[in-house]
Amino acid sequence: MTPCVLLVREPGADPAVDLPGYATAGAAGADVRANLPEEERAAGLTLAPMERRVVPTGLRVALPQGWEMQVRPRSGLAREHGLTLLNTPGTIDADYRGPLGVLVVNFGHEAVTIRHGQRIAQLVVAPVARAAFEPVETLDETARGAGGFGSTGRD
Repeated sequence: MTPCVLLVREPGADPAVDLPGYATAGAAGADVRANLPEEERAAGLTLAPMERRVVPTGLRVALPQGWEMQVRPRSGLAREHGLTLLNTPGTIDADYRGPLGVLVVNFGHEAVTIRHGQRIAQLVVAPVARAAFEPVETLDETARGAGGFGSTGRD
């Protein structure tokens, strides 16, 4: 089944900014773009090193029940500018109807300007499995056991 994500533009959003879309036939994530407020469109949104901001997309979404949308970084922005997303992946739940913002942080050494209409993140739509949580007295034994961070090797 192919889920259908319903989109509505926020009041004041620029309708000329492309809606999310897949860059290639094999892409898992659909690129989403910055849709800046009118007063910031010409200059863009500048992030100083270590600064974080919620970048607006100008969109609200409705996902089908049983699906989620993950907001993930774009590798090119990370490599070229040190930009990534906090709370990665961000999760948009099926019952959320608020503005879709992207929490961007600049881990680079120089200020970076996000341009109006620039691709800023990827949206991955995935099915959700809801689990039951059951308390028990003990857990079964495994070869790994309680080994935590780095316990399976460092290669």
